[in-house]
Amino acid sequence: MARRSGPELVPITFVNTCQRAGQGGQGGRPTAVLDDLEMDDEERRALPALLGTSHVVFVAAPASTPDGGEAVGLRFFTSAGELPACGHGTVAALTYLASRSTGRSFHTRLSAGERVFDGQAIRIGDGFLVSFDPGPVALRAATEEETAGVLDALGLTAAQLAGPPVVGSVGRERMLVPVWDTATLAALAPDLDRLRRACDPTELLGCYVWTVPAASGRGAARMFAPSVGIDEDIANANGTACLAAHLTGLGIDHISIDMGDAVGVPSTVVASTSPAPGGFLVSVGGHASIDRHPTVPGYQRSSST
Repeated sequence: MARRSGPELVPITFVNTCQRAGQGGQGGRPTAVLDDLEMDDEERRALPALLGTSHVVFVAAPASTPDGGEAVGLRFFTSAGELPACGHGTVAALTYLASRSTGRSFHTRLSAGERVFDGQAIRIGDGFLVSFDPGPVALRAATEEETAGVLDALGLTAAQLAGPPVVGSVGRERMLVPVWDTATLAALAPDLDRLRRACDPTELLGCYVWTVPAASGRGAARMFAPSVGIDEDIANANGTACLAAHLTGLGIDHISIDMGDAVGVPSTVVASTSPAPGGFLVSVGGHASIDRHPTVPGYQRSSST
């Protein structure tokens, strides 16, 4: 990664995404957001470690879409590479864009991967309530082979499950594993190397272990994704969107899922479903706030590459 000569600095915005309600604006997953730069993918992969976050979101200027409109382009990177979709990264980008606006409510179209979708934010005090359309959720039954490998890595037995695991995707598949209570959830200490070996053959992102929500829709979850360099996710919006779609079939249309407690960072992801022609629509997001606006030395491709 070659530094530009001179004093030019690039502004970075750190956003705390999916903060826990009732925690006074505390917690939430720190995510770095910056305007897109001329960087190659190797340089983009290096930024998470440099900035101390698991993910970095690059926000491009609005560009034309196939339907004749415009959308703000997003790209998501971890140290392992680019992701086609990232739920908390989308929340961070929407918070970043809404903070530049002056109104109480903000709406925009976004593009990521091959999707164009809507996102919105409502200013509440010093933060925002953010939600977006994660796109169609694909669900399927987990195979016996997939389930056996993941449960072995998690240290769970079939008797500890509250139902059969399913596989959900809004871009990349992950296994949804239901357990009966928060005590079982909190006690998990997965063998991450074994979990990665269980997930990689079928390209599973990881596993999202969740408790059966109360009548109010409140539940808890933990997400492990060592295959993309994330041992434990503080707030996993796309996994919660998959869970919301799964629970719709059980008559639950709104959930608030607490995450991050096991790593000392309380977070909450909210998701809901609503009827739509041919099925239902999912909305996912949470509370978020701007943390800080540091700068780092600017980067560009070296002249030798």
